[in-house]
Amino acid sequence: MNPRDRLLAACAGRPVDVTPVWFMRQAGGRLPVHVGLRERHSVMEIAKTPSLCAEVTVGAVEALGVDGAIMYADIMLLVEAMGVDLELTSAGPVLAQPIRTAADVERLRPVEPLTDLGFVLEAISIARQELGDRAAVIGIAGGPFTLAAYLIEGGPSRDQVRARALMHGQPPVWAALLERLTVATIAYLRAQRAAGADVVQLFDTWAGSLTPAEYRRHVAPYAARILTAVAGPTVHHVAPSGPLLAEVAAAGGSVVGIDSRQELGAARRLLGDRPVQGNLDPALVLVGSAAARAAAAIVLDQAGPVGHVFNLGEATPRDADPAVLRDLATFVHEDSAARPSTALQDEPVHV
Repeated sequence: MNPRDRLLAACAGRPVDVTPVWFMRQAGGRLPVHVGLRERHSVMEIAKTPSLCAEVTVGAVEALGVDGAIMYADIMLLVEAMGVDLELTSAGPVLAQPIRTAADVERLRPVEPLTDLGFVLEAISIARQELGDRAAVIGIAGGPFTLAAYLIEGGPSRDQVRARALMHGQPPVWAALLERLTVATIAYLRAQRAAGADVVQLFDTWAGSLTPAEYRRHVAPYAARILTAVAGPTVHHVAPSGPLLAEVAAAGGSVVGIDSRQELGAARRLLGDRPVQGNLDPALVLVGSAAARAAAAIVLDQAGPVGHVFNLGEATPRDADPAVLRDLATFVHEDSAARPSTALQDEPVHV
């Protein structure tokens, strides 16, 4: 089974020869090809130059021996395309003017992916052509709460308190903002699929600051629309999502991301046959190969052999040693190959 087919089979809950693996934010950090390019280009220059973006994306697969190639594309590229002036700093994106009123929302312009984000689509096409069956290409977009929170907060936030205050205090403004983000995200992810992305991930990490009731009422309807509108395998990742897991799963996604702050076995029992992705603690790759391998074996024990895409529970630390990541990917392949395989189900899972 080739790596591309392996990852797609796992996303569909079908048997695989070995557990597929990729790492969130693998195309970056200390990856040699990324370090070399960063000496001459900014993050945005790499992301907006298709040949360079594809070079980093494909380079990660070659360096780490993984089954999936996540695109080197910041989630804020979409809101920039909506006319938002922002700067990517070492601490994260910073907006010149936060979105906090109905008038601010009205200024957000519709997105035409081919025109506004064509560089991402071209990079996907290049990566798809270069990789062949060596890896599945994974597209990405920020989830509705995360994008809205960045826009309202104006930058990185520990608790998203301004966003949650607007959500409760100005429901019409919140609904208008989420509506625009949802329409734009659907168009963007559909375009990524058409360009050659085999899988797309909706990355709504900041939604973990909500209660289940808040998520169900204010975010889930928009996430569901996005995930339903995009054809093919989708990964829905919220972190930390423990208290929200049932709500996140109900919102959609053929695969549910499981963060490292919850017990994977319990999550699998809650989700039944639903394929999952995760959930190794990223801190362990900083400890070294021995610690990462030992913890990965526990993850594989709890996940079972079918319907599991091995990943970290959160993004890869930027200073993670690529040699440790490669060793970890090799271990997951070798260890899972030695385990008995029983199918969760024979057909793809749809929500």
